[in-house]
Amino acid sequence: MTQRIVMPGLMEIGAGALDNVADMLKLLSCRQPLIISDRVMSELGYVRRVEIALAAVGLECGVFLETEPEPTEASILPAVDQVVTGQFDCLIALGGGSAIDSAKAIGLLAQHGGQMRDYKVPHVVTEAILPVIAIPTTAGTGSEVTRVTIITDQDTDEKMLCMGPGLIPRAAIIDFELTLSVPARIAADTGIDALTHAIEAYVSAKAGVFSDQQALSAMRLIAPNLREAVNTPGNHEAKEKLMLGATLAGIAFSNASVALVHGMSRPIGAHFHVPHGMSNAMLLPAITEFSIPASLPRYADCARAMGLADDIVSDEEAVQRLMTELTQLNADLQVPAMSDFGIDQHRYAELLDIMAEQALASGSPNNNPRIPTKNEVIELYKKVWS
Repeated sequence: MTQRIVMPGLMEIGAGALDNVADMLKLLSCRQPLIISDRVMSELGYVRRVEIALAAVGLECGVFLETEPEPTEASILPAVDQVVTGQFDCLIALGGGSAIDSAKAIGLLAQHGGQMRDYKVPHVVTEAILPVIAIPTTAGTGSEVTRVTIITDQDTDEKMLCMGPGLIPRAAIIDFELTLSVPARIAADTGIDALTHAIEAYVSAKAGVFSDQQALSAMRLIAPNLREAVNTPGNHEAKEKLMLGATLAGIAFSNASVALVHGMSRPIGAHFHVPHGMSNAMLLPAITEFSIPASLPRYADCARAMGLADDIVSDEEAVQRLMTELTQLNADLQVPAMSDFGIDQHRYAELLDIMAEQALASGSPNNNPRIPTKNEVIELYKKVWS
């Protein structure tokens, strides 16, 4: 089996990489960028830093600061209009995964029109979008290196998964210093999101030799540094390793796909507005336990990559340690159960059937080592409630 690899054509990695954004635009032959970001990034001064770097070489830019944490199609349409009327030739996505996902969708609709529903899976986005330079400010989503964007249909609460090589950013700037100001809750949720990406990419039915190496390297970087990066935000070494691990995990899952955790996570986010990384964390221990019997050696590899076991330890013992760690990680990073998040239990029960249908329709569960039935998905949703 072959594996087709897609990733950004240009990547600038390291402390202070943000200040090279003008050089990146020059390499892409772009001269009129629109910054896609949010009010928080503006208040932190990051948007201004980009504007200053561009002004230093005589480039002007537009700014759109209305991206939402869980982007809907309605939230991106004003930016699509701004791109078209302003004749911008590229987008600089500055922020977390939501800003980068928004920029991909904006670049797609501005270039080709239509609605996001036209491009959702099973459609494969091969259409070239407006060039996106992705600058992540969280260590977790991996959106800066993926061929994926997720936009919610505000009328149905469906999280529309759109995938294809056309959605890959043309360039990415990976500067861990941008994560130093991230609140602990967001750092924890995005960090577990990155760990989930790596694990799911490694056990995915679409895994290959290349993505395996990215996934294992990501786990080696993320697992020993996640708690420290969250609890001691001034630890530059932990932050840098977590950031690089998140990017490698993004490359891994973009090319090998995610699996059941992500399939079940999206409906929870859409219906109950649970942050994506947090809903992944809520699900990860239970889904891993469900899936281990179908791929025990692979999950044992994950445990070893995470530093939980060595080659002397049996696979059975290794996966037991993996389960213990995933449960303890949620406890240490104060990931709430759904029952503690404020979700109405009656409403949750009412939506079990439709959430299961939406999870399966996304296609991600088909990549899982153990492919669930609809009833099994419903039972898993019930299990993770508390």
